[in-house]
Amino acid sequence: MEATLPLSQMSVAEKLRAMEALWADLSRDEAQVESPAWHGDILNDREGKIKSGQESFMDWETAKKQLRDRLT
Repeated sequence: MEATLPLSQMSVAEKLRAMEALWADLSRDEAQVESPAWHGDILNDREGKIKSGQESFMDWETAKKQLRDRLT
């Protein structure tokens, strides 16, 4: 089945909501989605930067709120 969205007519907020809906559906069964090997390399690099104090992070809900606030 092919689904198309009117991307050129959608706002950034609408596109982000669509991405969130897709991700929620994909993540229901994690076994179906295999992460590529390079993801592990990037995660290890980021973990090292966090431990050394070079980087920090925030929870996903806070990040989404900040993005929405900037875009609306």
